Amino acid sequence: MSRDKAFTVGEMVNTAVFAAVICAVAPFAVPIGPVPLSLATFIIYIAAGTLGLKSGVLSVVLYVLLGVIGAPVFTNFEGGFHKVAGATGGFIIGYIPCAAIIGVMTGAFGKKLRSYILGMVLGTLLLYTCGVFWFVFQTGNSFQASLLLCVLPFLPGDAVKIVASAMIAPRLRSVMRR
Repeated sequence: MSRDKAFTVGEMVNTAVFAAVICAVAPFAVPIGPVPLSLATFIIYIAAGTLGLKSGVLSVVLYVLLGVIGAPVFTNFEGGFHKVAGATGGFIIGYIPCAAIIGVMTGAFGKKLRSYILGMVLGTLLLYTCGVFWFVFQTGNSFQASLLLCVLPFLPGDAVKIVASAMIAPRLRSVMRR
């Protein structure tokens, strides 16, 4: 394997640490409807913005895989494939492309605040798209009703998470590079 594709020990450790932080934070949720309010997206924004595409996505994939095999890392300390196959599973799977977009945007367009914010906004739109389409498929609700249930209540909080994580991730990235 060539050097540019291999993970360094530091990258492996950072990836594992962020996967662990996601696992530690995601189970705590506030039920506000069919989709609970969680800080998982906040940590995922920071992970992808700090670690970049390769390690950021892998940290999220590890979190999802741990949950799928039964570790109680999803909201309300649940785990298992049934959570991903359930009505809100599209949001869990949507974390992966969300992290990928953030990693691509910060990698391709520089480590400027606007790159982080744009990446996080686009990643969130992709997360919402995955989640809402899966929710519609699973519940039979209309697209419009699903948007009102699964997106509208989260817009203000996600906006705050995006701004905060866009300010934290570049600083954390700088510290971790030392």
